[in-house]
Amino acid sequence: MKLFWLEQHQSDLPANPEWLGTREVLCLDAMRFPKRRADWLLGRWTAKHAIAAFLGNPVAPSSLASLEVLAAPSGEPRAYAEDEPLPVTISISHRAGVAICAVTTVGVNIGCDLELVEHRSAAFESDYFTMDEQQVIAHCDAARRDLLLNLLWSSKESAMKALHQGLRLDPRSITIALGTFADRTADWNPLRVRYDDECNFCGYWSRSGDLLRTVVARALSLELVAIRPI
Repeated sequence: MKLFWLEQHQSDLPANPEWLGTREVLCLDAMRFPKRRADWLLGRWTAKHAIAAFLGNPVAPSSLASLEVLAAPSGEPRAYAEDEPLPVTISISHRAGVAICAVTTVGVNIGCDLELVEHRSAAFESDYFTMDEQQVIAHCDAARRDLLLNLLWSSKESAMKALHQGLRLDPRSITIALGTFADRTADWNPLRVRYDDECNFCGYWSRSGDLLRTVVARALSLELVAIRPI
């Protein structure tokens, strides 16, 4: 299957929020903290452009305002046009002034996540990773430990989004298997996710600088297609 993705940066976000729908404005007004508002706006801006490109829709502010991205009761984002659900599945993540949106056809479980390569404690490792994953981490050289830890964590975050559970799910119920692990940049590298015997995902990860990206889908094979910003 094909999974389309778009990445945008804070500098891409227009100052005028005229592209928001009525219900989205209400969501924004309820947010107190500037960082939360900025992250949410960038995520919605990225998602709307990704959906518009996927569906072949225009991206004028009035057109984007008629396309609303709202949170479902379980937390995952869903897309609507004039109160009607759009035939897409999306996942959104934002971190450090960057947002990513993955989009595909309706009914497919997908998830995406952004993480920074940062130090993680030994308690974090024991609390969130399986024994098999901890063995992989133990055999990783110290210089790449934080990269591996954050990569495994980001992959779990993507999987938990795809399962529509988030952190309601014990991360240790998910096992991540990487291909040949290397400190690569830019290229997308394969990964596999096992949740149970009947719910497995394939995906990819990439790194540029200190930023990690992961995307997963419940599919036997996966082709990533980059959306060019309009």
